[in-house]
Amino acid sequence: MPRDPYDAVLCGLLARQLDTWLTGALRRSRRVTLALAYAGPVGGTVEAALGALTDAADRVHGRRVTVVAVGVDPDLPARLGAVTSRLPADVAVYPVPGAPDRLPVALKAAGAAGAPTFTVLADPAGVVLGGPAAMPLLTAAAAGRPADLLLAVPADAGGPAALHRAGFPLVTGVETSPADDEPARLLALGTGSDRNLEAGKEAIWQVGATAGFRYRDLDGVARDLTAAPDADRLGALLVAELARSGPRTVTELRRHVLTATPYRAADAVRALTVLLDAGTVIREPADGRLGGDVLIHPVAESRLTEE
Repeated sequence: MPRDPYDAVLCGLLARQLDTWLTGALRRSRRVTLALAYAGPVGGTVEAALGALTDAADRVHGRRVTVVAVGVDPDLPARLGAVTSRLPADVAVYPVPGAPDRLPVALKAAGAAGAPTFTVLADPAGVVLGGPAAMPLLTAAAAGRPADLLLAVPADAGGPAALHRAGFPLVTGVETSPADDEPARLLALGTGSDRNLEAGKEAIWQVGATAGFRYRDLDGVARDLTAAPDADRLGALLVAELARSGPRTVTELRRHVLTATPYRAADAVRALTVLLDAGTVIREPADGRLGGDVLIHPVAESRLTEE
């Protein structure tokens, strides 16, 4: 059976996002939990996650890192055992045989509540999000303080809405596919951190581009992840948002792009620069760096104010 092309992408994405998450999590707490749940083949993400923790040995020293891996793969305990010998002594790994609906119990047994938790749910057929176990599982993953959840599901599985209902305040995602004729899958991140949100979207683009993946653009067309988004298309979206909400800071507009489009924060800044150069919007203050606290006004609104 050929290897699922999403496996390599999810491995790379997990390694990158885990590195970002660890930086903040270990700064705020001496105990953290990484949870891996699989509603299908386990793939190589177990080894990718434990490899990333091995590389982070200097950062996890003196902390307690608990890893729980939930999956139906009968080889999972043996696979974990093959790599745990290289892990730092501060990392404890627990295989949990069974379906992802066992994750809430596994997190409770790991003492994850009240401490930083990063969960990965690989659900290639959408059986978890489409079933009764979805909300208890996602709610348990959201109980970390703080909590992040990386999701890989079919594009039509309703992942972003489910993450919001579970309690994740910030959600970003990109519908991706390895080729035009392949079913799209959603790679999504639920978090409470602007930093993790931005890093997650950037990682999806970078890892997906390396794998030759495509993304579904705002107009529904599949485009290469290596291609720069159309600044006019994104600019029109930003103008529409300003018309709806009134003046917004650059930080707010960047967040809007991250959560409401497949694009990155850097793409938002590029589109704003084009709009400012064209006189479509104005900024306050008028000069200086286009930093996060700069207020962007739609031109029509600002002219009415002046009059």
